[in-house]
Amino acid sequence: MKSIALNAFPRTVGRRAGARKLRAAGRVPAVIYGRHNPPQRLEIELKDIKAAVHGAASEIVLVDLSVTGDPKPKRLALVQDIQHHVLTNQVLHIDLHEVAENEKVTVLVPVEAIGEALGVKTGGGTLEHVLYKVKVRGLPKDLPEKLVADVSLLEIGMAIHIGEMKAPPGIEILGDKSIPVLAVAAPLSEAQEAAVLEAAATPTGEVEMIKEKKEEGEEGEVKPGAKGAEGAPAKGAEKAGAEKAGAEKAGAEKAPAKGAEKTPGKPGEKPAAAAPAKGGDKKPGKKK
Repeated sequence: MKSIALNAFPRTVGRRAGARKLRAAGRVPAVIYGRHNPPQRLEIELKDIKAAVHGAASEIVLVDLSVTGDPKPKRLALVQDIQHHVLTNQVLHIDLHEVAENEKVTVLVPVEAIGEALGVKTGGGTLEHVLYKVKVRGLPKDLPEKLVADVSLLEIGMAIHIGEMKAPPGIEILGDKSIPVLAVAAPLSEAQEAAVLEAAATPTGEVEMIKEKKEEGEEGEVKPGAKGAEGAPAKGAEKAGAEKAGAEKAGAEKAPAKGAEKTPGKPGEKPAAAAPAKGGDKKPGKKK
């Protein structure tokens, strides 16, 4: 893989406010790390990183990094990750992984299918891309930009596995050799398509059970005297009976004692005065 020249500068600002000012000035915060040197904070011109990434033939970008004022003039690094803003797609941060020319590295390489599968062309099958990337290991200069697989001879039911992929010289393809990368699947019959559609349209038993419980919880009303399982009164009935018993008790406490009620008199008749106490009808006489 051919490396791309990229210039960087030591980063002095930090935190969010400093990063915002840096992006506003047309630069992107970055960090470079590796096994042999401690991590270092950098800043890179936005136009330079865009040119390096957009000019690459694949997602793997090998750069010859030059840091202004750094005692180490050149560094070989892989662009490990580029963070973008979710809405604006603005480049927010760049991770660089420093590598050595004589040291093997492990990366994910995209897989590209070429040709038209025989099972798709004549049998109406579908080419399935099971793995879009595979893991490879090799020296930085030997890393391929992508792996190519010819699917022209694949018939329905056939596949190309990891063990059957061809790697360039000096590169080892990692992973389980029996895992398929590309495969040709048979077309679905009308009955299978109808079964798939019916299964997608029919709700599962779990959904129905949840719905039923929800409806019971929403109603929450039980007729008086209703009983639950095994003859036990329902929850709502117990509550209604307790409220009724409390009301009767309260009414009993407020009711007047027997005989204490006043007998209403005839219309226009004044109510009879209460009988005076014994000895209370004597008027106080004058002193002799």
